[in-house]
Amino acid sequence: MALQWMIMAYVVAAEAVVAFILTLPSPTVIKSRIVSFVSLILRPSLFVVPFAAFQLLDIYWKNEHRLMCSGETCTAIERDRYEKSLYKAQRNSVLCVASCLLYWFIYRICKYNREIERMEELEKRYKDE
Repeated sequence: MALQWMIMAYVVAAEAVVAFILTLPSPTVIKSRIVSFVSLILRPSLFVVPFAAFQLLDIYWKNEHRLMCSGETCTAIERDRYEKSLYKAQRNSVLCVASCLLYWFIYRICKYNREIERMEELEKRYKDE
């Protein structure tokens, strides 16, 4: 069970690095090459969104069917285990939401950069005429 969350954590870290690299100021030539490379990677990495959605559904289902530990019937160890599982579920939910948001941010950054390049080309064409 921990492997999927480790993969999700690595994906979120990689997406954060890519988003950081895309937002760094750099020369136009380098920026356009970085954007084109990331745009090529975006299509295959779309698997992140359904994977994260499935993981969120799994967290929701486990939360709905989790044994409640409240009152005097629980021992201290059972209460600690219950709280630990809640914290893990919250952490994993944040990972899933972060992976979807970072994917969307990267997609929008690439789209904006492509639109800026297209507008610059259009401006050059009008200036040349």
